[in-house]
Amino acid sequence: MNYHEKTKKTAHHTETVCWGYEAENGPDVWERLNPEYRLCGAGTHQSPIDIVNPTPTKLPIITFNYQSTSLNIRNTGNTIEIVYPEGSWIEVDRMKYHLLQFHFHAPSEHTVSGYPYDMEMHLVHKSEDGTLAVIGILIENGSTNTAFAPFWQHLPSVPGESEQIGDVILNILDLLPSSKHTYRYTGSLTTPPCSEGVKWFVLTTPIEMSHSQIAAFKTILYGNNRPVQPLNDRELFTDVLPDS
Repeated sequence: MNYHEKTKKTAHHTETVCWGYEAENGPDVWERLNPEYRLCGAGTHQSPIDIVNPTPTKLPIITFNYQSTSLNIRNTGNTIEIVYPEGSWIEVDRMKYHLLQFHFHAPSEHTVSGYPYDMEMHLVHKSEDGTLAVIGILIENGSTNTAFAPFWQHLPSVPGESEQIGDVILNILDLLPSSKHTYRYTGSLTTPPCSEGVKWFVLTTPIEMSHSQIAAFKTILYGNNRPVQPLNDRELFTDVLPDS
């Protein structure tokens, strides 16, 4: 989640190699760009996935404890990222995961029964032992989302550009749907180095953005989505239970 190549909107720069989403540096060749990206090709528990036939299961609830903050928003070269200060977290099954940042993909990375959404938002968390947990929120075309409006006009258009927006106070909980039901599975980062062991919680209820809000992001970045990966031997659960 470091920096950026300034000459391409969809490239991401590390000390040794640039990866992105185009033919010469995209998902099909990530594993060949750097030995550290080996799992992007060799991994068997990768993300995103197509969400099909999840098993209804009674699962530990997610407790959200997000604080309000001013915004530090930046264009990393491969996404728009909002860095969150310390003090916000989720807790699942007595494990606390601290919110690091949230960012966006267009179109969505996860699909549901083969259906891709217009966008997807990822809330990236990390526990004290280093385990990553990501909340995925699917975004579809619909009504104007007033929760996004105060900062959506500040999206940086140039890779490497960042902006501290002190006059906009955000609580990320306001961006989430009222229903917090989830699909859950263990997967990976969706970008290099594609590290596995990531706990995924994809909310079953999408949020809406207007056509113009979605277009504002797509004008800056579009196609920054990794294709879905095989589920293989993993289990996929949902906490949406059949009516009793």
